Amino acid sequence: MRTSIATVSVSGTLTEKLAAVAAAGFDGVEIFENDLLACPLPPEEIRARAADLGLTIELYQPFRDFECVPRARLRANLERAEHKFRLMERLGADLLLVCSNVSQETIADDGLAAEHLRLLAERAAEHGIRIAYEALAWGRHVNEYMHAWHIVRQADHPNLGTCLDSFHILSRGSDPLGIEAIPGEKIFFLQLADAPLLAMDVLQWSRHHRCFPGQGGFDVAGLVRHALNAGYTGPLSLEVFNDHFRQAGTARTARDGMRSLIALERQLHGAVHPSVPAGFAFAELSGTGSLGGVLPALGFTRTGRHRGKPVELWSQGAARLLVNEAGAGQGPGLLAIGLDSPDPGRAVEHAESLLSPVLPRERAPEDAMLHAVAAPDGTEIFFCDDGWLADFPPEDGSSSEDGSPRGGGSPSAGGSPGHGGGGITHIDHVALAQPPHYFDEAMLFYRGVLGLQPQESLEVPDPYGLVRSRAMSTPSTPSTPQGTGEGPGVRMVLNLAQVGAGQPPPQHVALACTDVLAVARRLRAEHPELLLPIPANYYDDLEARHDVPPELRELGVLYDRDERGAFLHLYTVTVGRVFFELVQRVDGYDGYGAVNAPIRLAAQHAAP
Repeated sequence: MRTSIATVSVSGTLTEKLAAVAAAGFDGVEIFENDLLACPLPPEEIRARAADLGLTIELYQPFRDFECVPRARLRANLERAEHKFRLMERLGADLLLVCSNVSQETIADDGLAAEHLRLLAERAAEHGIRIAYEALAWGRHVNEYMHAWHIVRQADHPNLGTCLDSFHILSRGSDPLGIEAIPGEKIFFLQLADAPLLAMDVLQWSRHHRCFPGQGGFDVAGLVRHALNAGYTGPLSLEVFNDHFRQAGTARTARDGMRSLIALERQLHGAVHPSVPAGFAFAELSGTGSLGGVLPALGFTRTGRHRGKPVELWSQGAARLLVNEAGAGQGPGLLAIGLDSPDPGRAVEHAESLLSPVLPRERAPEDAMLHAVAAPDGTEIFFCDDGWLADFPPEDGSSSEDGSPRGGGSPSAGGSPGHGGGGITHIDHVALAQPPHYFDEAMLFYRGVLGLQPQESLEVPDPYGLVRSRAMSTPSTPSTPQGTGEGPGVRMVLNLAQVGAGQPPPQHVALACTDVLAVARRLRAEHPELLLPIPANYYDDLEARHDVPPELRELGVLYDRDERGAFLHLYTVTVGRVFFELVQRVDGYDGYGAVNAPIRLAAQHAAP
């Protein structure tokens, strides 16, 4: 289908917007009136520029507060409309969006609304223009899409149809099935926007929190299916009002919008994700050696060094961390994530088709062929098979029976030699701090490119503001027990800090343990300086809510429960820009200990 986007959806001047929209691959554009009024170029030049860029002008919008007004106001409204029609002729647009009236003066009379809209359609027809009537979710009397359609049907003019907007329909909880009762030829336009599920005034929700399909909580694809079943053949057009989008880079936002439509179209066709990752192959950190002794303290062993690059491999069970000395100047931080992929080549092709930048790689002839793309925040995402381990021969030249460096082990290995049971088995999840303008883009990236499913969006109190957080996981993660051979899956948490003091939240790597209490006892005895201090007040409250052993307080271990089971976890202090979390999931616990996040954030702020 044809694709389109409203100019209000991206930042910049009108000419910048047109160039970015065309570069992103859109077929057409909705011209938002304010963008045209603020542009120094005459409508004829905008028309020519759009044509040169290969863009059709699909819609001019909006025309407000027209129908159901007193007779004197109607005359003025028709004169106003005539001006719009002449402007649209100069612009080369032949479809005008008319929003349902929100004025206090509006008369509640469907017959009068139909009469006024018919008059408008008759005037529009003289200019070769059609009218698409849209029910605003906050319209004074017309705020439901079926109500708008009944008025259009009553007006009965060939140049009058309806505009369906996914936000206005879904934000009110209206059933989109009714769309199939509207003849396809009378659906003149379809505008798409997603949104997070919020309990707030619908006008403020609409003006500030819309997002692209796949970034929120609405079933946009389901609504589009109903429109297609009705016979709609026009473009899929994005109309998004979002404060962050208005501040973000024009080209980047336009490209993200196109990514959302590509993913949406695949969803409509029932496409299956070609290569969902089975688990984490590695996490790559900048730094030197043992990251200041943290890795050996956690039980990791240096098991290899890249044959041609300053990168070390540290292993424990199936948890593998790469330490890249090339980025050590900025201190320890998370650079890249390696994912176990059933088909790395196909995975990167899928990512590229969703407009993700494929990263060029410098490699020696003997190096493994690794495929990588850049996530929105710059984190490198690698799609791996087992071949990458051959790039890290043991420094003593020995290797395990399967050809991997010694010390790698399996998820059931139980930790590194010399540290007893209860050790680290694999990477449980990775938490990534997102720049403010990239949070929604990152959510769509990980959903579309990796096939992760988003969970509920949370706002976590920070001593200096809020951290917006959203977890995502592979579909099999909650139900796939460890040791089945299917892999532990991939869990990721995206964090957006909105704080008034300090640095953005650091990245963190969560490491799964078979017995976190055993690990905590060892750390408390041997490396107490690595453990993040947890306030006694937390344990006073915890013991009042749950029957937990007193040892949790002594060891600094935190606790949570859900309907499935329990979660025990502890944190290290932050080293550079990263910290580690040690976790144990009991009886199918599927969360991330979010209830304890405010405690952790406050403790990190208090730490020296």
